[in-house]
Amino acid sequence: MTTPYRCPNCKTNKSRFNLIRQVPQSVKMDPNTGSIVEEYSSESLQAFHMPYRGPELRVQCAACGLIEDERTFVKFGEMK
Repeated sequence: MTTPYRCPNCKTNKSRFNLIRQVPQSVKMDPNTGSIVEEYSSESLQAFHMPYRGPELRVQCAACGLIEDERTFVKFGEMK
């Protein structure tokens, strides 16, 4: 993370952010109770269980609260 950020919403914040690391947990849930029936590792996913393919990191502007993908803040930070 050596790229400057800037919030695309409030357009003024360049220094205060919350970095949100996303850690997916693959589970099978009981449809009636919502309790976890089985937990899968990334190596043991069943045929119909798609692995998580979203971003590992999300960023929240600590001034206005906007939460977006890190690329959004990076691209806006590159603009002068």
